[in-house]
Amino acid sequence: MTGDATVDGAGQGRGGDWLAGRGAVVTGGGRGIGSAVADALVGAGAGVVVAARSTEEIEMVAERLGATGARVHAVPCDVSDEVSVAKMADRARELLGAVDILVNNAGISGSAPFLRVRVGDWEAMHRVNATGPLLVTQALLPGMLERGWGRIVNVASVVGLKGARYISSYASSKHALLGMTRCLADELAGTGVTVNSVCPGYVDTPMTTRNILRIAEATGRDAAAVRRGLEEMQPGGRFVSPGEVAQAVLSFLPEAAASLQGSELVVRGGSTGPG
Repeated sequence: MTGDATVDGAGQGRGGDWLAGRGAVVTGGGRGIGSAVADALVGAGAGVVVAARSTEEIEMVAERLGATGARVHAVPCDVSDEVSVAKMADRARELLGAVDILVNNAGISGSAPFLRVRVGDWEAMHRVNATGPLLVTQALLPGMLERGWGRIVNVASVVGLKGARYISSYASSKHALLGMTRCLADELAGTGVTVNSVCPGYVDTPMTTRNILRIAEATGRDAAAVRRGLEEMQPGGRFVSPGEVAQAVLSFLPEAAASLQGSELVVRGGSTGPG
């Protein structure tokens, strides 16, 4: 069943290791939302594998969190490549013992007027943002089903719930991700494994900064002015922080969230709708 998600007791992780003994994989874990999600999972007691194409970035995250005594491992992975995903999944199981939690966060973005969308860019966007979560989920879901417990959270976007100018490739890839989530949710009903999505608005991440610079270059505007304009368009008058998205991810993980299946949680600092 799809719908907006509200979890009583979602703060169950505060002040305790409520995910102790659980193993988690976070794709796109080297920066931004992925790094913040890894922080939140570690804070709740989980062992974590951070995966991304950039080995240097995920190793920095693993070193930083590992210094606190947490079980955090860096495993390189290109989610668009089946062989790379299979190797990462095998290594994650070796390091964690079992993978109970998967956060599909890896993604790329870009913009272009519709008539200037190149097929190569379209396919690359879908390969990472939609096919990537398919491949990683297929690699790790069987173990969750065997154990009768699992949590999968896909990081989508508010533009997966609506449209916007100049982002046909990105928005359609996020629509595809939400469609996959809803279909899989129906298949997983009653198994003990849940799959849900968080749909952030603009998040204050390096990806957003790169998008702002692209807009500034394309329009001849000052980057700071572009940023202010985008912030003013947000319901709360600011970008969402990666930590706020991480807390939304965690809201799907407690035992109390077992009835949430195929839900979308919008994170945009204001009104509940996607517009």
